Amino acid sequence: MPEPQKTEKKDPLVSAARYSEIGFIIPAAILLGFFLGKVLDYWLHTKWLYLVGLLFGAVVGFTQMIRMALATSKDE
Repeated sequence: MPEPQKTEKKDPLVSAARYSEIGFIIPAAILLGFFLGKVLDYWLHTKWLYLVGLLFGAVVGFTQMIRMALATSKDE
């Protein structure tokens, strides 16, 4: 005999926290990449590494956002 499926009710606060976390990932990654690039610019006496850090932070932020969105949609 098959087991009855359990329907779990998700807490709306948990869902809100997950979605707000997705919104903070991109700006945090971009700012971190920018500041790390600025530190490398100062340390290596260059003037362009902040752009590399900015782009790298944007790519990492979008990648993480997509991974979190896919994991969230898989849970539902």
